[in-house]
Amino acid sequence: MLPIRPRHIAVLLGPPALSTVLLAGLSIWTHVSTRTARFPGENVGDPDAPPATEWGLVLGAEMYPSGTPSPMLRARLDLALELFRAGKVRRLIVSGEEPSNAQASQMAHYLVERGVPADRIVADEDGVDTYASCRFARALPGLTTVTVISQDYHLPRALTICRSIGLEAYGVGDTGLRRGAPWAWRRSVRREMVANVKMLADLARQQYRQA
Repeated sequence: MLPIRPRHIAVLLGPPALSTVLLAGLSIWTHVSTRTARFPGENVGDPDAPPATEWGLVLGAEMYPSGTPSPMLRARLDLALELFRAGKVRRLIVSGEEPSNAQASQMAHYLVERGVPADRIVADEDGVDTYASCRFARALPGLTTVTVISQDYHLPRALTICRSIGLEAYGVGDTGLRRGAPWAWRRSVRREMVANVKMLADLARQQYRQA
């Protein structure tokens, strides 16, 4: 990956037409560069898609104050369950922000209630965003490969982050909400394009600190 400098980020804040083109280009880049590492959630039973890894990383989403996961988060957790039961992951990281609705601990609780042993789950309580979640996984001793579990529109950015910080990463994506809540899906896809700018800023800061 080419070095990212702060001045490169600043370009994205230029004239609106140029910004639009660059945002689209960035989205295309993340999609193309990760295409062979992304797998649909519908095929978790396929022997080769996705490949089995020791660790799965469930990225957080909204948890209601009652402790009930939002439809988006429930889809991620149910997909993690499928992967675990199919032997595609043996351990799970649940990443969410605490103490905001006890997101990570409630995610773990959801999985334990459905049969995942508690000692197979690691809770990341500082998962404030995708970058932080990937950094947490990278810091776990012995973790070099991970299966990222989220909605499929989220995977290109998440996998790009993982690869940029030294992880071999695959992604399994839920697509059910595309049909069940198309308006929310389209909104999230649009937000993802903007989130790519933050990804570049996070990676640029990391490179600056390591320089």
